Order: sequence, then structure tokens, then C-alpha cells
Amino acid sequence: MNSYKALNKQTFNSGKYSIVPLRMEDRYAIMKWRNEQIYHLRQHKTLTREDQDKYFETTVASLFKKEQPDQILFSYLKNDKCIGYGGLVHINWVDKNAEISFVMDTILEKENFSKHWSLFLGLIEQVAFKELKLYKIFTFAFDLRPHLYEPVENAGFVKEATLKKQCLFNEEYKDIIIHAKFNITEKL
Repeated sequence: MNSYKALNKQTFNSGKYSIVPLRMEDRYAIMKWRNEQIYHLRQHKTLTREDQDKYFETTVASLFKKEQPDQILFSYLKNDKCIGYGGLVHINWVDKNAEISFVMDTILEKENFSKHWSLFLGLIEQVAFKELKLYKIFTFAFDLRPHLYEPVENAGFVKEATLKKQCLFNEEYKDIIIHAKFNITEKL
């Protein structure tokens, strides 16, 4: 298993669910889900196997070696089977904040999105606040999936901003909604 130099602890668990450093073996499942859900991602083209291999061999591989990588990505597992992935992205080490990213198996999304999103938020919060001692984590979401916000707010995130008409979707401009949570135990 890969390990992040930036983390002392590599695996985070909640019952039969866990996050582990992003695994090479999960790359094609992740590519499939990203391509199926491209409408809500900051991804401008359909990914190919070649794109995905190159991304994992260069970008992802380099993340494990850095003291302060700009992203820390995990495979999200149920009993060791990958059912999603995500992590902390756009990490700002000076200001101690990061955006949360999460994509799950498209088949599971319709019936179980809230459950898995909530579980993932709890796990990634452990990484951000307990391991990395970040001050703030946030979500940055195109306002295309209203079911996204209830689990975020139930996890203690507060709506911080609405960026009006920021992204073009189906010939209509949509808002971006930002929710944030602060590490109340971390001292400056």
C-alpha cells in the first residue's frame, strides 16, 4: 500500500468502511465514475485509460513523497472494495485549509448517496483536523445536486457563500455553493 509522507496515520475506519491512500488498482473504476458524472465535476473532457494511467503514474505517485502535497487522495472502501474516492484538494498549507472532493460509484449514488457522503465526510474530517491540524475544510459545489447539502449541513458545515451564476450547464448559468467547517480545537 502507498503511504503519504504528510500523514502519520494512513488508514481511517468507520465500521466496514475505510479510506486508504489512493490505490493504483482503483484507477479505472474511478475513471468510469468520473466520466459518468462529468456534469458536476471540474473535468472538461472524457478521460481515457491513457489519461488515467498518466495521471496516476505522474501526479498521484508524486503526492506520496511530498511533505506538503497540494492534494491527498484516498480510495473509499467497503470491506476492501473500492466504492468511491476523494480527499483534500487545493490544500493551502499557509492558511491551513483545503477543499473536500468526493466521487462515488454511480450505481450506488441514487439510493445511498447521503449515507456514503456522510461517512466520507466523517473520515476525511479525521484526516484534516486530527492528522493535518488544518483550520478549515470546505466544499465547493456546482448547484446541480440539491441532495448534496443536507448531509454536509448535518455534519456541522455551514453555508459560507453562494457564487452567483459561475458555471454554464445545459445553456444556463448555475451557482456555486460553498460550505465550510472549522477546526475548533486547533489553535493558531
